[in-house]
Amino acid sequence: MKAGALACALLMVCAHPARAQELSQKWDLSVWLTGSTGEELTNTFAEAQLWSAGFSAGGVLTPEMGRGWRRGRLEYGFDVVPLFIQSRPQRIYGGGFEPIILRWNSAVRIKGTRPYVELAGGAVRTTANLPSGDTSAFNFTARGGGGLRVAIDHRDSLDLGVFWSHISNANLGVRNPEFNGIAIRIGYHWMK
Repeated sequence: MKAGALACALLMVCAHPARAQELSQKWDLSVWLTGSTGEELTNTFAEAQLWSAGFSAGGVLTPEMGRGWRRGRLEYGFDVVPLFIQSRPQRIYGGGFEPIILRWNSAVRIKGTRPYVELAGGAVRTTANLPSGDTSAFNFTARGGGGLRVAIDHRDSLDLGVFWSHISNANLGVRNPEFNGIAIRIGYHWMK
């Protein structure tokens, strides 16, 4: 119920006609590469390594708001993940999507660098069960973290982020083990 009320409030802020000009920001398009390390079946943090690459699109939902170091804009985006590889403990391939990415882009600038925080959720489909065993080849993903965007010019930027990453099947399989780890993402953004 609270999530529904929050979504309605966000839509009303975004649809307000006086803010339409403020939000005429261009699309934020990017390509990215992510490497993750974490645990699946044991408590060894280096047990599993995942690699993924894809592209994102997003747009600003709100004008700048807040004060001081909290000042910034809320952005909604989505990822398409055509390349997903587990390189350890076994080789598995797949792909996925993240239809929900909420990013707070800070207005704080330090020599052309801006911090951000992000929450995202989606799904991944793999060629074999992930983790292996009586699990599922279809899994849900969640991640949260932040990073820095470094301006190259007024429209392009580089992105370096660090995230907590979670993958599990939400009880679609007989068992529901999970991958939990740390992900590092490098991206290149174009404002169109």
